Amino acid sequence: MPFYRSAGFVPPKRHTQHRAPDGSLYYEELMGEEGFSSDSSLLYHRHIPSAISEYRVWELPDQSTLPNHPLIPIHLFTHKLFEEGASGVDAVTGRRLLLGNADVRLSYVVADAVSPYYRNAIGDECLYLEAGEAVVETVFGDLEVGEGDYAVIPRATTYRVVPKSTVRIYAIEANSHITPPRRYLSRFGQLLEHAPYCERDLRGPSEPRVVEEENVEVYLKHRGPGPGGIAGTVHVLPHHPFDVVGWDGCLYPFGFSVHDYMPITGKVHQPPPAHQVFEGRNFVICNFVPRKVDYHPLSIPVPYYHSNVDSDEVMFYCGGDYEARKGSGIGQGSISLHPGGHPHGPQPDAYARSIGAEFFDELAVMVDTFRPLELGEAARASDDGVYAYSWARGDRGETGATDG
Repeated sequence: MPFYRSAGFVPPKRHTQHRAPDGSLYYEELMGEEGFSSDSSLLYHRHIPSAISEYRVWELPDQSTLPNHPLIPIHLFTHKLFEEGASGVDAVTGRRLLLGNADVRLSYVVADAVSPYYRNAIGDECLYLEAGEAVVETVFGDLEVGEGDYAVIPRATTYRVVPKSTVRIYAIEANSHITPPRRYLSRFGQLLEHAPYCERDLRGPSEPRVVEEENVEVYLKHRGPGPGGIAGTVHVLPHHPFDVVGWDGCLYPFGFSVHDYMPITGKVHQPPPAHQVFEGRNFVICNFVPRKVDYHPLSIPVPYYHSNVDSDEVMFYCGGDYEARKGSGIGQGSISLHPGGHPHGPQPDAYARSIGAEFFDELAVMVDTFRPLELGEAARASDDGVYAYSWARGDRGETGATDG
């Protein structure tokens, strides 16, 4: 994160004695990135944060992937994955893997149950709420999130998701950190004037709270011997991990609403980098939000056909009007995968039909990766099986509104 926050009760000088009213010492923990050479925060615990009383293996949901071979564009319908509802499913253990590579994994879950306490030791997580409301309780404090919100959670942060209603979550799990794009930041880390959002739009957690509870389970996802080099462990802690009386620093979870994103538009069609919101190692995240479109008198507002030769492109359609897709089978909850090596773009009718359009009412989250994505079990279960033929038939394909 590019700016400093302080919450709760912290001492005036770091790495010095910090005592409770009864004279007992609090335990200082540094959470720091990149070997103490990047952003960090100091947390002050009532109990030793390293203590473990028991441990066991956590058998993760299926993390296996298969190559996209033969290489084709694919349409996945995520709402098919939880057709019977979410009874008893939680937002951590209930995730189903859609797509993944060594840099990022994309999962989907419909949840109505409180998740276990959880910590991802592999990389940062970015949770996008397609629908519903929840509280993301963290060791730093709580984040209130609702439809259209991102919750960005740093690596190794202990948290759980408490739904207020049934939630639909698109989970982007990195093998790195997730940050604002570097081109939007000053050399000191402030979001610049041309950025489509600013620090005012980023919601930090509430004040920390101390929970008095013993023998608490925390589920860890970490590097290990499982598929994709991923494994799970459960630690039983003698005291609740939420025992922080105060913290300060520049590393913490935050919320951001897609509705606070100010789209960058132009006289002719703008390429995907104009829509970027976050980046990780070897991938980017973009928003396509309701916006005015191209105003050149001869413009074609839909995207030109394009070969993004270095990337696989994943578009998650999560709101708006898909008039251009009627009869296409793609709508709310759909995901399109356009692999590198395949030129893609709008369906033929949409290309001409978009001329004269002044506004697109759409909402989509795009992830572009710089290494090929493989298909997880959820992709294999929700593939429509016919999307690859859509441009040849002309009755299915890319919307006129999104990058495609």
